[in-house]
This record gives sequence, structure tokens and C-alpha cells, in this order.
Amino acid sequence: MTRHRAREMAGGRLERSPIHLLHRAGQCASDIFQGEMGAGDLTPRQYAVLVAVSQNEGVSQTLLVEKTGVDRSTLADIVRRMLKKGLLQRRRTKEDARAYSVKLTEEGWKVLKATDPLAKRVDDKILGVLPGAQRERFLQDLNQIVKALGKMQADGAGDAD
Repeated sequence: MTRHRAREMAGGRLERSPIHLLHRAGQCASDIFQGEMGAGDLTPRQYAVLVAVSQNEGVSQTLLVEKTGVDRSTLADIVRRMLKKGLLQRRRTKEDARAYSVKLTEEGWKVLKATDPLAKRVDDKILGVLPGAQRERFLQDLNQIVKALGKMQADGAGDAD
């Protein structure tokens, strides 16, 4: 196969690649999030942890992995940083001395309250690039992809051989 033919066949491949497009969309969304947050050093993942903990008071870090989709070691690092910032508190659970339950501190609640409107603005900017009628369908499709691929991973189908 000639280089020209190979180039022709590859043309448009990235524009049709879900993994590439989801990655690029995530990069753009992160940039918008950081732009809205300004001087604050809260990342999108840290915000997701704040929201998940606020909705699940005393949640275990294991359940936080499920709720946020952040891998275990990255989540442990995020929680450590948020503990240092005074946004979270962590205690050993009564049921399992090896496990931690996580709660928002008063400062964590303040930060969440201050960042919620900014995060809403980010969501509005992202969804605003779509016609109004497509926005809800887009969110439904993303949720379907996340759930289906999460189930696939849990079932072991997503593992590399």
C-alpha cells in the first residue's frame, strides 16, 4: 500500500474516533472549568469528589471510586490533598478498621457552595454549543456510554489480553 493510499484511508479517522473525541472534549471541558475557577486551585476531579461526598455523607473511599470514576490510587491522592486543604475529614469506619469514611468539613461545604454556580456555568457553556433540542439527548447518550462501558469493565470484557 502506498503512503498516499494509507493517508487517504486514515483521513478523518480522528474525527470518527470516540476515544479521541471524548478525550478532546474532556480537555476542552477541563480548560473551561479551570478558566471559570480562576485563581482557585480546585480541579474538575476535586469538584466531583466534593459533590459525591456532599451527596453521600460518610462515604467510603471505595464507594467514591465508583461514584466518581476516578481510579483508586488517584482518588487516594486527591483525598490526601483535599484533607490538607481542610475540605475533607476522614475517619476509620466502625465496620472495617481498614476502610475510611469521608465527610466534608465546614470549609468543604463553603467551597462547594462557592463553586457550584461556577460549575453550572461551565456545564451551560459546554452544552450551549449544541442546539437546545440536542442537549438532553447528548447527556442521555453520554450516561448510556458511561454505564455500558463501566459494566463491560466490571464484567472483565474491557481487559487487555
